[in-house]
Amino acid sequence: MQDTKEQELFRASFFRKLPGKKAECFLCHRNCTIEDSKRGFCGVRKNIGGELFSLAYGRTVSMQKDPIEKKPFFHFRAGTKCLTISSFGCNFTCAHCQNYEQSQMRLEEQILRVPITMPEQIVSAAVSAGTEGIAYSYNEPTIFAEYALETMKLAKKQGLYNAWVSNGYMGKECAEKIAPFLDAINIDLKGGKKFYKEICGNIDVDFVKQNIQMLHGKGVHIEIAYLIIPGQNDTEKDFKEAADFLAGIDKKIPLHFSRFFPAYKFAHLPPTEITRLHTAKRTAEKAGMEFVFLGNVSEDESSFCPKCKSLLIKRSGFNAQASGLGKNGSCAKCGFETKIIV
Repeated sequence: MQDTKEQELFRASFFRKLPGKKAECFLCHRNCTIEDSKRGFCGVRKNIGGELFSLAYGRTVSMQKDPIEKKPFFHFRAGTKCLTISSFGCNFTCAHCQNYEQSQMRLEEQILRVPITMPEQIVSAAVSAGTEGIAYSYNEPTIFAEYALETMKLAKKQGLYNAWVSNGYMGKECAEKIAPFLDAINIDLKGGKKFYKEICGNIDVDFVKQNIQMLHGKGVHIEIAYLIIPGQNDTEKDFKEAADFLAGIDKKIPLHFSRFFPAYKFAHLPPTEITRLHTAKRTAEKAGMEFVFLGNVSEDESSFCPKCKSLLIKRSGFNAQASGLGKNGSCAKCGFETKIIV
């Protein structure tokens, strides 16, 4: 007989049955083979009798109103507010994770103790809070993709936007399912192959890059976050590799280099030197990237036109004013096409 809490579980998508009551999960590129009564690498997808169920569906850990700039999104709906939701679990095990209490939670009993909040309730809360959209963040939204997808569909019907903050490791079918309802995504591009293998939990960065290319090709607004960690991913070669890749897709993709502060298993490391952030910015701009920003530092994060240098979006903290843009997001002064979503 199923436990009472198990009766509240929602059947997962993105899996196929295997002999011996096993299940193969293809939600992300780990492609876990999960035995009966066991869970996948992420900790929130459980095999019960050969069927896969999501422990994360509806288990909303946090729900708060944020400025979209906090995610960060600098060229998408500047100055608007979003309702941010998150759950448990992650398909990465990053040593520097700042939300490890949620992302690395593996205690099933504690996960199932969180009351279920249905997608309709999330959308209703977003409307009631007067927000313009919903952000899926803090832990990896791929891990609660079924929950996110149902919420996204309802959100679009209410005229709300959907924005993900993601590691970009979702499987092809997942990416294709969410793309029609996804307005914007900020994907971490954390470093090179060695960094992903050793620091993130044996991850193949090529799949992250493939998803960046694919989602960009489907018209999803993309911004990239790169956290610079001392001694781990902070060489000019690292910066150039990331910038060259992005410039090959679209030089207008906003690239955010952020300052690292000690956290989790990297609590012993020092904060990033400000000079390294400036080196990263110069390297990326030399590679052709037109919108490069520095995060977690007290510097101007405003957007300027690459052509005429006029102010496009003035930022002060998380406040933003898009006074230099035309109605279609182009530069109001010279007409340069910025691809900024207004």
